Order: sequence, then structure tokens, then C-alpha cells
Amino acid sequence: MVNKIKNNKELILELLYRASGDTISGVKISEATGISRVAVWKHIAALKQSGFAIDSRPNGYVLSDPKNLLLPFCFEPSVRDQIHYFHEVETTMDTAKILAKEGAPHLSCVVAENQTKGRGRLNREWVSAKGGLWFTLILKPLEPPPLVYIYNFAASLSLSRILNQLFDVDISVKWPNDLLLGKEKLAGMLSEMETRGDMVQFLVIGIGINVNNDPSNKEFKAVSLKNILKKKVSRKQILTAFLLEFKNRIQAINCPEIIVQWKKQTSTIGSRVRVETFDSFHEGTAVDVDETGALIIEDDLQNRKKIIYGDCFHT
Repeated sequence: MVNKIKNNKELILELLYRASGDTISGVKISEATGISRVAVWKHIAALKQSGFAIDSRPNGYVLSDPKNLLLPFCFEPSVRDQIHYFHEVETTMDTAKILAKEGAPHLSCVVAENQTKGRGRLNREWVSAKGGLWFTLILKPLEPPPLVYIYNFAASLSLSRILNQLFDVDISVKWPNDLLLGKEKLAGMLSEMETRGDMVQFLVIGIGINVNNDPSNKEFKAVSLKNILKKKVSRKQILTAFLLEFKNRIQAINCPEIIVQWKKQTSTIGSRVRVETFDSFHEGTAVDVDETGALIIEDDLQNRKKIIYGDCFHT
């Protein structure tokens, strides 16, 4: 099974977090962790260098931005055991695959501050700037491969709804599972699976949300919640609400109902679109999403085509 052992840096962060904004002395940290005060100072310096907001004061240290910590101890017991935190990985998708093979259970969540090789659909680069929320779900549904598409729709539907509820914004879903705020991209999703025989061994769904980062300079037509709301928001609040909503939605998964609800949330149907695949592209008006999650587009000659997979752009 996956083993979560706290290192000294995580222990120090937990002590600062549980101090609830109060200053905690180097002596107390030394006593609690069993390391020297010099070692405490070195760990604090390294944590600051990594981007953690820790203020040094004459009588000790204080965590100045606790709402943006994503380590397991920051979460409520209802989701805490799901969280696997990493400061930096190549991609949370690849890390999640490793953990899934090592025994991480259904609904585990791999979250990272930084991704050095984040990727999107069709192997495009995904810019993972500091302040965003980058995570991957590990799912182990007892389903054959053709039926797991519904988990992607459940994830995008759940995320769009909780963001609208938390921040009173108007977020829509773009086929297959991006989230738009107006016409700008707020979040993206990517799923990959491994099979064993004729059943799914595991499914991983990678999710990237522009939260407190500024993607506008690096990504075309991208926006963050901070851009729109003009303030920083809690990544922990978003992740907690999403995990609870998604878990509830898939407990007794109803494929037709999820597609119906997803279609109410989408801005793709009725839009002029261009869908790119690895070796071709299709243009037309999106007229429907069928019960299998496929996009139906109609070209200028009123010919209809069913598209199972691709990267969709509203034109």
C-alpha cells in the first residue's frame, strides 16, 4: 500500500498551520520535531525558498497564507485520507498512475504545487503556474472501458457546479470537459486509463484550474478566478467542495442523468466549433451530445458527424 510518511518540513508546516496565525518559536518547533534549532532554521529557509508564505519574527515564525496550503492535514477528515501531496512533480497524472499501481485506493487525489511537464489533450503543453490548482483523481470503477467516459462528464459537471456555487460566477462546460468563464478557459481535464483483461484497472482524471495564478500572459484566451474576482481565493475550499460533490455524484452513477445535466451546463451545443484530432479536423455547428458522450456536429451541407474524441474550439 501507499505509505504517507511526513518529513520534517511537513511537520514544521503542520505546526505552523495548527498555530492558527499565532507565532510559534523556533524552540517549540525544535522540541516538537526532535531536530536542532539550526535544522529548524534551515528547513524554514528551504520552505520559504520553495514558495511557502512564512514570516520570520523576533519571537518565531508564522504562516501568513494558510488557506492555500494543500497538505493532507489541512483538510477535513471527510477528504483528508484521499490527499497525496507533492511540492513538485513532472505531472500529477504520471504520479497518480504510479500510486494507483502501488495500491492507492479508489478516489485518491494527487495534488502538486508545481508540474514541470504538465500536458493537455493531444500532448499539448499545460502551463502549471504557481497559484493554480493541479490535481489528478485515481478511480477504480468496476466497469469495462467503454463505460468509463461518464466519469469525465461527472467530474466536469461537478466542478462547474461547485465553482458557480462558491463564487457566484457563470461557468459553462465545453466538450469534452473544459470549463469556460465567458469565452475564456478556466479549467481543463484529461483522462487516461489502464486495463486488465476486459475491465478497467484504473482511470486517472487530471484537472487543472486557474485559481490564483495569472494565465493570461502565457495561455491564449485563458483566465483565472483571481483575474475575475480581483482577489485570492482558497484552493483548499475548492478542492474539498469538489471531492465531496464528485464522490456523491458517482456513488450511484446514472449515465443518462449525468449527460442530461451536463448538457444543461454546456455552451458547446449551438456553437460553431472546430474539433481537432491527431490526424484530422472537423468543423461545423455542435448540435448535440449523445448518450455515449460523443459530440454531434453538422456541417454547412447539413451532414452530421459523430465525434468521439478530440480537442474542441468554439469559433
